[in-house]
Amino acid sequence: MTDRAPNSPGRPTVTRRDALGGLLAAVPMEAVAHPMRGWHAVAEDVRAQMRWAWHAYAERCFGQDQIKPVSGAGEAFFFPKGRPLGLSIVEALDTLYLMGLDDELQSGVRWVCDTLDFDIDGEVQVFETSIRLVGGLLSGWCATREKKLLALARDLTDRLSPAFDKSPSGMPYRFVNLKTGAVRDPVSFPAEIGTYLPEWGTLSRAVGERRYYDLPKRAVTALFERRSKIDLVADTINIETGAWQSRRASIGPPCDSYFEYLWDGWQLFGDRDLKEWYDVHARAIAKHQAVQVDGRLWFPQVDFETGAILDHHQSELAAFYAGLLGQGGDMARGESYLKSWADVQARFQVLPEGFDCLRFAPDRVTNALRPEFADSCLNLFLLRPDDRWREYARVHFEAMKATSRAPFGFSGIADITTRPMKQDDSCPGYWWSEQMKYYWLLFSDTPRFDYQINYLSTEGNVLLGSK
Repeated sequence: MTDRAPNSPGRPTVTRRDALGGLLAAVPMEAVAHPMRGWHAVAEDVRAQMRWAWHAYAERCFGQDQIKPVSGAGEAFFFPKGRPLGLSIVEALDTLYLMGLDDELQSGVRWVCDTLDFDIDGEVQVFETSIRLVGGLLSGWCATREKKLLALARDLTDRLSPAFDKSPSGMPYRFVNLKTGAVRDPVSFPAEIGTYLPEWGTLSRAVGERRYYDLPKRAVTALFERRSKIDLVADTINIETGAWQSRRASIGPPCDSYFEYLWDGWQLFGDRDLKEWYDVHARAIAKHQAVQVDGRLWFPQVDFETGAILDHHQSELAAFYAGLLGQGGDMARGESYLKSWADVQARFQVLPEGFDCLRFAPDRVTNALRPEFADSCLNLFLLRPDDRWREYARVHFEAMKATSRAPFGFSGIADITTRPMKQDDSCPGYWWSEQMKYYWLLFSDTPRFDYQINYLSTEGNVLLGSK
């Protein structure tokens, strides 16, 4: 494959609507330019909930990675017995900016600039650290242009780089020590191998250092070249030997964002290799995984070499694929797949972590405040403004308020089938970066976001489009 350089800083080669190749020609331009009329009351409620939750976090455990919203205690994410990294603050930065919560944003930026330091003798998971902290710092920098945020993002990326540099295949090890650069765990997954280019490529553009693009590009190239003869990848691979460790192909975890970032690398940087590779996988998934069950579209797990169905489990995280299908030009399947998940939402009020599409019943009854359904609502809306996507997201938001609001924030659910639903006293850092932002962008018509030219990462970080 050819190795094409990322575009120079500036607007991307491909916008969301350009990518659909004229599919949106029939949409009135007034609807595209002013998509949010009549939804501002919902937006104001979203902002009020965000402000309330932020102040609860700030009062109870500011600087901790996450708040426990039932008990009000703080908890660490990266180092369970060590120093917190202010994960919730970093994840919230660009959401606070977009919502116009400027006092809250200022306090978050001040904490990051005064306190955050990655010179820690401890290991982190490369994937989670990159999408959450590198991405969060970069989106905060895109919103505020605070130079310290960019410097921290570069420092952290340099500390993660040995996971790539020390790999014989270019596919990264899963863990790296932030101080020593020691790496660990060669058995990895497509999502943890291929989910770096938008963040690291954005850093490459910002500082003029090509290496930050080349490392993740080499990793994703190595993974794609090991696809099966029917153009699917399995969910587990040894990055040292290149040998697959399973036969299971899935659009959900631990494969999901690999597919997402192939498209995103094309959209953000105009890298035609990535567009070609996305198309190869999308055709194979449509051919070997798409099935209709009781008139609904689903994507079961299959054998990556034969296409034989292995199980009918659907992870809630796979709901992101509806929006990705739309971005890739397959609006019909995108709309159909989102409708399948909307039917689950209508039946159970809150989406379960896992779902058996053959039985139309949960097979994992927890809900970790997952944002993927709202993510797809936003992605389809940005492509084709339609109140259907906003209504799906409004129902999702109202259900979260009704079931997850706790004394000190919003909590995940231990069992969505119980009445009342039992909260699990956890609020993941991505809650601040993802669904609250998706709701806000859907309902607010905020002037701080470019609804025409934009990019949101798998963690909801706005790396293009803050105004």
